Amino acid sequence: MSNTSCPPERLYLDFDSFFASAEQHFNPALRGKPIGVVALDSLYTGCIAISREAKALGMKTNVPAREARLIIPDMTFVVARPDVYVRLHKHILAVIESVVPIQHVRSIDEVVCALLPSEGRQSLALAARIKTALRDAFSPVLTCSIGLGPTELLAKVAAEQHKPDGILLLDAVMLPDALANLKLSNLPGIGAGMISRLEAAGVADFNTLWNLAPKQARALWGNVEGERFVQELHGTHVVREQTRKRMFGHSRVLPRDWHSPDRVEDCARQLLAGAARRLRRTDLRASKLTLAMRSQRLRSTHSESAGAQRWTWEGQFQPSRDYRSFGLALSQGLTQARAQMPFVPHALSIMLHGLDAEAELTGDLFAKSSGDADDRDRWENISAVMDELRARFGGKALSIGAHEDVPGGYVGGKIAFGRIPEAEDFEGPSGADGDTHFASF
Repeated sequence: MSNTSCPPERLYLDFDSFFASAEQHFNPALRGKPIGVVALDSLYTGCIAISREAKALGMKTNVPAREARLIIPDMTFVVARPDVYVRLHKHILAVIESVVPIQHVRSIDEVVCALLPSEGRQSLALAARIKTALRDAFSPVLTCSIGLGPTELLAKVAAEQHKPDGILLLDAVMLPDALANLKLSNLPGIGAGMISRLEAAGVADFNTLWNLAPKQARALWGNVEGERFVQELHGTHVVREQTRKRMFGHSRVLPRDWHSPDRVEDCARQLLAGAARRLRRTDLRASKLTLAMRSQRLRSTHSESAGAQRWTWEGQFQPSRDYRSFGLALSQGLTQARAQMPFVPHALSIMLHGLDAEAELTGDLFAKSSGDADDRDRWENISAVMDELRARFGGKALSIGAHEDVPGGYVGGKIAFGRIPEAEDFEGPSGADGDTHFASF
């Protein structure tokens, strides 16, 4: 490692309590108050985001709303509005791009920018300009933390070390001392499973991790990512090949009155429809469908999550992109669920995988004689027409079979890390920015 300081090459921007701050931005009456954003209008759902005021009072994200109300009696709860957050996200990107080009959008509230040497030499001033541009375009409550470093990993670590509303430059020459007290669990990409593996190898603190040789890290991770992680930690940028899409899926926590088999199946079909539409916007086809369900997570007297029961089924079929092929597979899985699943489902997920590009497919030798290929062609055309009609007349214009709105809405429009829904993923008209959805409890 060089002892010479170099201009940072990466700027990482991470918005503070984004969903909660977005609601405070749109509704000034919520500013300065502890608020929680919930996925459903139910005391039994968890807070997917909390405001900085709630965090200052000791609240943690994912706490059930009923527990949050006991901790902070005057806490205000609002129901999440993913379509509004996505629209705000796009406006934010435009403002950032007016100051510096964005290299990657990592999530709805995180972006990374590659800096030219001239920009790196003025990186702190550049970060301040971004903050000023955002404040001028929106409001003071919509803040971000910005980290600067030689690699994306170090820039992200810097952003997380100075929250909320901070700016931190982390130079490689400052390491390992600057992060000597950092818990391994606070490093991006190191979860509970990796912590256990590292500790079993005697790696229990940052300095020990820092001193790992790249080949040692590769062995501990079990793949080349370990070597890349250590290289980026030491300030060496690693170029990664573009990852190939491996699946299209959606998941949903079921409202308490949607635990019956009929309603579980209705929700599963709606999730499948959303995943299938996303697949059809690509040149890919899927040959596998996985249906997974889990029970309610139990909580001990110490409020620690206990394990939930899980049930999974996988079906295979010819590479397809039409709803009928997927629907037939899902029907098989749902029949198996009724017969085999030993618990009441609390959440379910649908995943289409086994993906192949159109150009990579080989023909089915026996399909023409059985008429299967002709049926798939007809249903592909029907599926494409349905997608077009939904795009023109709204997400609720038509559906296959009965369609009952799931409480909380946004089925198939969930915002997940690394996936930002498109406008086509939302059903119905988009809500107004200032139309806060207050919870009824």
